[in-house]
Amino acid sequence: MPQESGYRPRVLVVDDERRLTDLLRLELDVEGYEVDIADDGASGLIRSRSEPEPDLIILDWNLPDFSGIDICQRMRTGGVHTPILMLTGHDDVHDRVTALDAGVDDYLVKPFSIDELMARLRAMHRRAETFSCKGDTGSKDVRLQVADLSMDTRTRDVSRAGRAIQLSVKEYDLLNFLMRGAGRVLERQEIMRGVWGENFFGDDNLLDVYIRYLRQKIEQQDLPTLIHTVRGVGFILRTTSD
Repeated sequence: MPQESGYRPRVLVVDDERRLTDLLRLELDVEGYEVDIADDGASGLIRSRSEPEPDLIILDWNLPDFSGIDICQRMRTGGVHTPILMLTGHDDVHDRVTALDAGVDDYLVKPFSIDELMARLRAMHRRAETFSCKGDTGSKDVRLQVADLSMDTRTRDVSRAGRAIQLSVKEYDLLNFLMRGAGRVLERQEIMRGVWGENFFGDDNLLDVYIRYLRQKIEQQDLPTLIHTVRGVGFILRTTSD
């Protein structure tokens, strides 16, 4: 049960399938969540910005007015940082990358089990609380630096050799994880858990996709390679290939 001292985390469900939302309301209530339902994207977008803000958002890919991808992007560009779990019938790598790039924290393919959905929500909530406790307010975590690669965790600005680099949400999360572990070999599963969450059950080929994206943006011909593959193990961010 997620509640402590009477606190009930708020979950915003954005889905127009009445039978599903009725089921989710019932199950989430039993699990100790406070539930708010929006049956279209526009309403969900408005409620995501309401006070108090939801602690978690469940967002369907197919909505009657906008796609869940579009709504997620609008939430993120509008300053909503609430963890988002997307419900979708799409399960190929391209669609998963599209969802994650839009700012989704995790996704669940329909049909799904309630037990799995609850496990993913618990994992997302724990992860959000962990990052909230760490925060980006301490001076030691405000700026990350590896060689000439720099990241400001307050503004999410990234640059290399003074050149600004535009990253998607998940590209930023992955680079943040690599930079915090710079100089150490990070195993594939360790990275997957750190970036996508401990209960992420997706194809770990996604990691290779995002490493490739990062290399295309971070690595430059006139500068030393920073992201190195350790075959059979994982990756390491360092300034030399020795």
